[in-house]
Order: sequence, then C-alpha cells, then structure tokens
Amino acid sequence: MDTQSYLPVQPGVGMQENFLSLDDILLSHERLPIRTECIFPRLGYLEKATDAKDIPQGTKMELPLWLSKGLYERKRRVLSVELPKVYREGWRTVFNADPNVVDLHKMGPYYYGLGSQMLHFDSPENPEIAQTLLQTFIGRFRRNMDSSQNAYNEDTSPLVERLDCLEKALFTSGQSGLNGFQSWEKGQASQLTASSLVLNYRKRKMADVPP
Repeated sequence: MDTQSYLPVQPGVGMQENFLSLDDILLSHERLPIRTECIFPRLGYLEKATDAKDIPQGTKMELPLWLSKGLYERKRRVLSVELPKVYREGWRTVFNADPNVVDLHKMGPYYYGLGSQMLHFDSPENPEIAQTLLQTFIGRFRRNMDSSQNAYNEDTSPLVERLDCLEKALFTSGQSGLNGFQSWEKGQASQLTASSLVLNYRKRKMADVPP
C-alpha cells in the first residue's frame, strides 16, 4: 500500500521546465562549459584560478544551466555555451550506431533533459542534436519497456542502472502497469484500500491526541 506523503511532480517535456519538479531543479544545476564574451566586473571571486577582481573576456569556465540560460542573449553577446562532449559529433555517431550500448546514467543522468535545454542556445549543430535525441529515445524505448514488462517480483537494479532519469520514470510506469495487471489476474484489483491521504490524516490525528 502506498502511504507516501509526497506526490512527485513530473518534469517538463522537451524544452519546457516545471519548476515544482525535483528532477527539473536538479537538471537546472547541471554545469555547462561556457566562454565569456565580455568582461564580468567584480565577479573575479567566481574564478578560483585567479585573484583578479574581474572575469576577463574570453575566460573559459563552467556555470549551472539556470545561470547560463539567464545570461545568454542572442543580440548582446554575454557568453557562448560550448556543447558538453556527450552531444558532440563523436558521441552522436556512437548513439546513431547503437544507442543501447551507452550507459546514459553515467553520461547524464539527464541526457534527454539537458540535451533539450541545449537547444535554447544558438548552435549550428542543434538540428543534429535534436535528431540524435529523438532517435536515441526511439532506439532504446522498446528494449526498456520490454524489460519492465518481464521483470515481475525481481530485482530490477541491473535493468535501470544504465538508464537516464526519463527512462527510469518510464520503466517505473511499465512496472506499475505490470503489477496492476498481475493484481487483476489474481482478483485483487477490486479490493478497496484506504487512500494515503486518509492514512496520513489518521496518523496526524493520533499524534494530536494528548497522552
């Protein structure tokens, strides 16, 4: 019986973000390699490699995704964002050859989410990146869902350890459907159970009762 007090908020889809989603919050802190295109006055303390007061133009450093998006402007060049290596041509060739051999969790773990967010930045490689993201998802989807439907009452750790966070959510959804079907086959689907909200309310009421 599910008695969790927190109901997970689903992350945004594609380039959209859901600021109430823990996954999207963690994604927004992924660090990107950037190059400053102007002087950043009085921000030298952010660059630990130097004691300068300002960050000079042309400095290469890493910034979180949320800050990179906030500072990036198409008209006024404040910074340029370099592609993380997993989205560059070399790795795109690997994904296009056989996406199932890649450990996306080790590469990410937000491969699809971060890749979609990279499309916010102007890059001549954006069409290729988008196509690789789509083909990688399609190429891995059937295998992942087959695994989720054929692992009943088993340890699924080896099956999910190489998955991106999006794929893990889909795997969990597939497992939920499998468990529901198995319960229906056993005649357990019609049994009424108390809502987790009711159970939590009862716990709070009991805690409020003086000894």
